[in-house]
Formats: sequence, C-alpha cells, structure tokens
Amino acid sequence: MSKTSSTLPGATPKTAPGETAPGETGFGATGFGVWVEYFEANPSRQQRLEQGWDASAPVMLTDGQRRALVRSFQRFELGEGGDGVRLLAKARAAGDPVYTRALELLVAEEQKHSALFGVGLRRMGAASLSAHWSDAAFTRLRRSLGLRTEIALFLIAEAVAVEYFEALAERAPDPILRRIGERIRTDEREHLRFQVDRLRVGFAGSSSLTRALVGISWWTVAVGAATVLCLDHAAALKACGRHPLAYWGRALRRFRDFAVTALRLPEGRIGLGSENEVPTSSGVALLGPGVSIAEVVAEPAPVVGASV
Repeated sequence: MSKTSSTLPGATPKTAPGETAPGETGFGATGFGVWVEYFEANPSRQQRLEQGWDASAPVMLTDGQRRALVRSFQRFELGEGGDGVRLLAKARAAGDPVYTRALELLVAEEQKHSALFGVGLRRMGAASLSAHWSDAAFTRLRRSLGLRTEIALFLIAEAVAVEYFEALAERAPDPILRRIGERIRTDEREHLRFQVDRLRVGFAGSSSLTRALVGISWWTVAVGAATVLCLDHAAALKACGRHPLAYWGRALRRFRDFAVTALRLPEGRIGLGSENEVPTSSGVALLGPGVSIAEVVAEPAPVVGASV
C-alpha cells in the first residue's frame, strides 16, 4: 500500500488553526459561546483525522459490498448536504446570535460530511444522487416545524445515524471508507451534545408532564427512524459487520440516553460525561463539548510514512 501524509482531496480544506481567537465572540447569556469556540477550533482536529489518507490505495470491496455501500453513501450524501437556510432563519428569529453562529458552524460541518460521502462514492466509482424521496420527505417535514421541534428531529436523526458511522469507522471493508467513518463520527458525537444543549434551553420553562409527553412523541419518531435506517441500509450494515437488529437496539439506546438528558429537569448534574458542564445565566446547565479546546487544537504528531 502506498504511503502519504497528505489530506484527501475533496475533504476539509486547510486553514490556519486559531484564525479566530478563543472567546472573541463572547459566551452569551445562554452559554453557547463555548460551542462557537469549539466549532471554530475543530478544523484543526478534522485536518489531523484526514492526514495519511491514501486515495490511490486499492479499493478493498467485493462487488456486493460495493453495491451496498454505494447505495448507502448516496443517501447519506444527500441527507448531510442541506444548506440550513430555513433552520438558520428560525435560529436568528429566536434572538441568540451566539447560538446562531454556533449553528452556522455546525451546518458547515454537516456539508463537509456530505462532501466526504462524495469522496467515498468517487472512490467506489459511483455517481451522486440528485434527489431521493426519503431526503425530500424529511426536508419538507422539518421545514414545517418550529426551531425546537426541528432541532429535536435532528437529535433523533443523528442519534440513530451515529451507530451507522460507528460501524463504518470500525468495520468497513475498505480502509479509506473506515477513515471517512471515523472522521464523521468524531464530529457527530459533538453534534449530539450541541443539540441536547439547545433543547435543554428550549425546554427550560416546561413542566414535567410536558417533558414526559414530548419524550413519548420523540421515542415514537426514533423507533421509526431507526427502523427505516435498519431496513434501507441493511446490506451496508452487514458489509460493516453489524447485524441490522443489533444496530437497531444500539441506536435506540443511544437515542434514549441523549433524549433523557435533553428533557431532564434543570436541577442537578446532567450526566453523559458532563465534566465540561457549562453554567448559564438562565440556570440551565449545558453539556458543552465532550473534549477540551486544548485537545481539539493540539498539534498533531509528525506523520512519518503514514498509511491507511
């Protein structure tokens, strides 16, 4: 296998770490400045994860695995590629410019994920899809909803999808596809925490009964979403060594943990590894990023003869 220390073409463009000084945007009453700081620093970590990708390495897939993964990547490329215009308009209308800035940066990361799935498709010699009914239906649904409910839909979709990215990162037959999975899941783990934080703020004044009813409705949607992914991507999951039913159970357990944290009453610590918990003036503690900014911007070790 050939060796390289370059960044894979078509993935994250290189930018100088620290172009925006930490804290420049301010932390805001709702505490989302820590997320702005994280997202502005994250390209440094993304570039480290992309080091050593060898685009010229032979594709290590059988014909059946290739067909399954092409079909799956085409769906995810569409789903991750939205421009977020309407979502960002709703965020601006909510009146927290610091949160809106963080959300803009998250949307940009999702678009990078779409580009990465495109890299995978080109590696497998396949074309992108221009449209798919499932993506169109999800887009129409979320655009008809308010900000809080749309963010809840994103939490559900990302919670069930992360288990797919885990399978891709750990067991995809092709090394470059594994690296794509690792690159995306690293971002998505933080995206889940970010969505939970916005929902905690959104439900700050809600009663226990309201939270319980919302939780039931979320659970219904999550079961449906996990089932659709389980059926639609079953062959890709199997290609990555994950039985669809095992995926289904793991995805719903992950969703449950994040949903419980999002809907938990503000009193007390909030779980999910909340050692970076962010206090706010509203009294709603946020999870904050799961890694410190120092870890995100840490200088990478020299890459010597890196291979995948």
